[in-house]
Amino acid sequence: MAFPSYAGKLEKTWYYVFRIICGLVLFFLMAPIVVLIPLSFNAEPYFTFTPGMLSLDADAFSLRWYHDILSNPQWIHSMKNSVIIGFFATILATGFGTLAAWGLSRPYTPFRVPIMGLLISPMIVPIIISAAGMFFFYSKVGLSQTYPGLILAHTALGIPFVIITVTATLIGFDESLIQASASLGANLLTTWRKVILPLILPGVISGALFAFVTSFDEIVAVLFLSGFEQRTIPRQMWSGIREQISPTILAVATLLVLFSIALLTTVELLRRRSERLRGVKPS
Repeated sequence: MAFPSYAGKLEKTWYYVFRIICGLVLFFLMAPIVVLIPLSFNAEPYFTFTPGMLSLDADAFSLRWYHDILSNPQWIHSMKNSVIIGFFATILATGFGTLAAWGLSRPYTPFRVPIMGLLISPMIVPIIISAAGMFFFYSKVGLSQTYPGLILAHTALGIPFVIITVTATLIGFDESLIQASASLGANLLTTWRKVILPLILPGVISGALFAFVTSFDEIVAVLFLSGFEQRTIPRQMWSGIREQISPTILAVATLLVLFSIALLTTVELLRRRSERLRGVKPS
């Protein structure tokens, strides 16, 4: 990289030191994941690298733990629960969160700041406090250890992510488009469907993906609110670590990492598309 003519030795030194620090922090965060992935292909039922793996012996690697996921009824049941609960929680969180973000973006909405703080409080309050409160409330109304109870709990945890992403998309929204739509005879529903929603759709989809990931990875609320039939993948992993340690957990964790990378890539592509639609140069 060519430095500006006015850059001194201190600026040049800090340029390289800063990148080294960032690289070390990134390595510290990614090292557990990097170690986790090859261990999931261990042919032996161990959580350590065997001599055969270190010597790159082909016989030391196996897909047996990935096959175990598909042959184990508990893992299959947990995956179905995670997908079903995550799907319905995402639908509800996206709908409620988008409407809340649109309402809070209106300048004439009263008490916008307190309402916003209340709606995003699940992100601020420690999850164990929220889960304990949900447990006591759901136990009284009969929603504890039920699918609707888990879906509603995950919806409450996913709404803040939808509100934040949609609110960020609404920044810079051209209000004159709504006035132009009304002047052409469109009602509120048509304006929302034909004008507003297509422009904020990348933010809505990004919020939906965040809500789904939040539901898919949630463990604390599931521990409080689920029974055996409502066991999700994180709950199954937790039980597997406590009851029977198996490298199958490493295989599931590897699949979850790849799934998260795919979702984050999708979110980044949607963010860039949203910037292009708003005429902002992609960063």
